[in-house]
Amino acid sequence: MIDIHAHIIPGIDDGSETMEDSLALLTMAAESGVKTIVATPHCNIPGEYMNLASPELEERFQSLVRGAERAGIPVELCRGAEVFATEETPRLLEEGRVWTLNGTKYFLTEFAFTEDPDYCDRILRKCSAAGFSPIIAHPERYVFVQEIPEIAYDWCTRGYGLQVNKGSLLGRFGPRPMRIAELLLDHGLCACIASDAHSPMERTTHMAEIREYLTDNFGEEYMKLLLEENPSRILRGRELLGYEPIPIY
Repeated sequence: MIDIHAHIIPGIDDGSETMEDSLALLTMAAESGVKTIVATPHCNIPGEYMNLASPELEERFQSLVRGAERAGIPVELCRGAEVFATEETPRLLEEGRVWTLNGTKYFLTEFAFTEDPDYCDRILRKCSAAGFSPIIAHPERYVFVQEIPEIAYDWCTRGYGLQVNKGSLLGRFGPRPMRIAELLLDHGLCACIASDAHSPMERTTHMAEIREYLTDNFGEEYMKLLLEENPSRILRGRELLGYEPIPIY
C-alpha cells in the first residue's frame, strides 16, 4: 500500500511531536503493509503552520529519512505537503515554494471545514490553470460537501482527485463524514484513501484495517485501486484511474 497523507515529520505541525513518535508511526505503517508513505506537513496556514519549501524543511525531512534507515524500517519516504488553499496557493505552486506530491504536478490541498464552496472552486480552477492537479484531502469532512455532495461529483468530473480519510470510513469522525465517504465510494468519486495520520495513539498509519474494510465491502479490485494503483500513479505523475463517476442527486 501507499499512503499519500501523513503528518510524520516531527515537531512542525499538529502531527507527530517527536522523532520517537515518527519512528513508531513508520513502524506501524510497515507492519500493516504500507511500502511508501508521503510526509505531508500542514502548509500555508496563515498564522499557524507555513512550512514552505526551504533548506530547513528539507533537513527535517532528511533527518526523518536517516532515522528510519538507522531503525531499519522498510518504508520509502516521499516529500509532500497538505497545502491550505488561499489566494496565494497558485502563485506558491508556480514558484515551487510548496512541496507537491513527490515533485509531481499533483498537490494535496485542504480547505477550512466551513469554507465557501465558490471560494474553493475559484482557487482550484486557478491552480489547475497553472498546470497543477489538485488532490483534495478529506472532502467528506467539509460541511459544504456534507450539505451539497454534488460538489464532489463536479470536482471529480473536472479531473480533481478526491482523497478520503480511512478514519472517516471507519466512523472515527462521526456519522456525517462516514456517510459522505461511503457515498463517494459508491458513486466512483474517490481516487484514493490515506491515513491522515497524526500520532501513534490515534489517527495512526495502521492501514491493514482499511484494506480489510474495503475488500469486505467493495471488493479486492476497488481496494487495490484506492490503496495501491492510484496512489502509485499520483507519485509518478500519471493519470488517475477510476470507475465512471455516478451523479449525485
